[in-house]
Amino acid sequence: MGVKQVLFIQGGGEGGYAADAKLAASLQAALGAAYNVRYPQMPDEDAPDFGWGHQIDKEIAAIKGEVTLVGHSLGASILLKYLAENEVKNQIRGIFLISTPFWGGDENWQYEGLTLQENFAETLPKDVPIFLYHSRDDEEVNVAHLTMYAKKLPQATIREVASGGHQLGNDLTQVALDIKSFQ
Repeated sequence: MGVKQVLFIQGGGEGGYAADAKLAASLQAALGAAYNVRYPQMPDEDAPDFGWGHQIDKEIAAIKGEVTLVGHSLGASILLKYLAENEVKNQIRGIFLISTPFWGGDENWQYEGLTLQENFAETLPKDVPIFLYHSRDDEEVNVAHLTMYAKKLPQATIREVASGGHQLGNDLTQVALDIKSFQ
């Protein structure tokens, strides 16, 4: 069948790409040689979504066949917004979102260009498993954001972990196990 393709979208902030390289490497190591984790650097543009939506579109289009989508933090929220607002031609095997901010969910997380439509859950790709991961000791995005997503996405599998911070301890073994469970 060939190597399975995984697209990993980095988190934001200064040094976000370098910091999340550890997450991408952990995921690749846990998935093994049957998978290829693509980890493109996102642009730093002055668009409402920083130009990431266009870059995600290009990255998905470059993959032939099925794709598994993984996003961390800002990248997870932009990936979710992209999926809610665009039709993806590739078959998506699963959507795996880590430490995802819920834009507009509270006063500290307001940015109009990233806020999801009220009905975003209805516009996501149908029959695609969604997994949400969040640590209770996340120092960047409070775990309350996970609760907000759980209410909007009742079909999602929720993985709340006790510790690991915003980077989940740079260990995506659980994410890899969940990805493999759909193969």
